[in-house]
Amino acid sequence: MPNPVHRVARPKGISMPVCYQLVIDCADADRQARFWAAALGYEFAPPPTGFATWDDYYRDLGLPEAASTSGVDRISDPQGGGPAIWFQVVQDVKAVKNRLHIDIHASGDRTDPMQTRKKRVDIEADRLVGLGATISCVMYQEGIDHYAVGMKDPEGNEFDIN
Repeated sequence: MPNPVHRVARPKGISMPVCYQLVIDCADADRQARFWAAALGYEFAPPPTGFATWDDYYRDLGLPEAASTSGVDRISDPQGGGPAIWFQVVQDVKAVKNRLHIDIHASGDRTDPMQTRKKRVDIEADRLVGLGATISCVMYQEGIDHYAVGMKDPEGNEFDIN
């Protein structure tokens, strides 16, 4: 794996997708990385080539020892389709609603019956509760072809399952 953040040169006038990673601020990177790896079917991201651990990489960058996590702080999609996610330890405590959140699509195809889709979402919500998430609300209204469960991860970050 090259550097964790990739830069893509874009020739003038040519539009192309860029690589990116999602960064989630947290208090306990290891707990968050383990939760989200299990929630998304991700794996722990291997350190860059030439480094035994991410902490070795951080030290090589010159970051202070306080930046060390001594645990897992990065996850990646084993299929390579989703973004890498880095859980960055910060001192701030989460105080307000997220401005960005993750939607986990578990219901299946919209052509499936609503009862089937609801059951799939509820099963996934139960699984994630078992991993440390909490349910905050159920989003369903009779006559609307949508069902979702609002949840919070172990540190209170909002996400939805639909």
